[in-house]
Amino acid sequence: MLLGFSIKDFIDIVLVALMLFYFYKLMRETGSLNLFLGILIVVIIWVVVSQILEMRLLGGIMDTLVSVGALALIVLFQDEIRRFLRDIGSQNRVRQILDFFTGKKEAKVDHAEMMPIVMACMNMAKRKEGALIVVEHNIKLGEYIKTGETINADINQLLIENIFFKNSPLHDGAMIISQKRIAAAGCLLPVSHSMNIPKSLGLRHRAALGISQETDAMAIVVSEETGSITVAHQGTLHRRLTAEQLEKLLFNI
Repeated sequence: MLLGFSIKDFIDIVLVALMLFYFYKLMRETGSLNLFLGILIVVIIWVVVSQILEMRLLGGIMDTLVSVGALALIVLFQDEIRRFLRDIGSQNRVRQILDFFTGKKEAKVDHAEMMPIVMACMNMAKRKEGALIVVEHNIKLGEYIKTGETINADINQLLIENIFFKNSPLHDGAMIISQKRIAAAGCLLPVSHSMNIPKSLGLRHRAALGISQETDAMAIVVSEETGSITVAHQGTLHRRLTAEQLEKLLFNI
């Protein structure tokens, strides 16, 4: 059997293993790990019955179940599938290739334009004023901007702090920064249902993680309870950041 094993077969096995690992990681983050393992067991049984043992009757039944089940899985995991496709499209190399063929040049980030965000977050952290700021990257956030109040203003430290002042009517929602401008405030974000989020973190952190899982945006959270600063990006939380660390993340991401 080894004589018929080629480099193509090796690549095939590696790609399947990587795909299974990705879905395992995705299901674990969303709390659907047991469901994923159950599906994997059914697929293994189907392969053994149909391909290895070649049981015609049982294999035919399993073929029908798998065909119908595939459609059910698309409906059941539509959010995870959409996130998977978004992740592929938002990869830097893919974006660079598309930008090369479309002639689009990457916008340069000016240090002076991002510093008001850092300074505002540090001041709010000292006063323990809760805040949630989302910085748009490649994936447009138009659908989330529409859920809030339009601001359309330059990035300004005092404006950011005033919006998240405790008595402000917009302080509970998220501020979205798009195209180097404050696009809107009081916006609604998707909430992450990941089981890995510490119980000490509240709704702002779950919303920040949710938007970072759905898009390639970066979300900054200032905790109202502790005053600590957290950044969510690509489904990962970077906690207890200093001003230098926040500034570095802003420019690197």
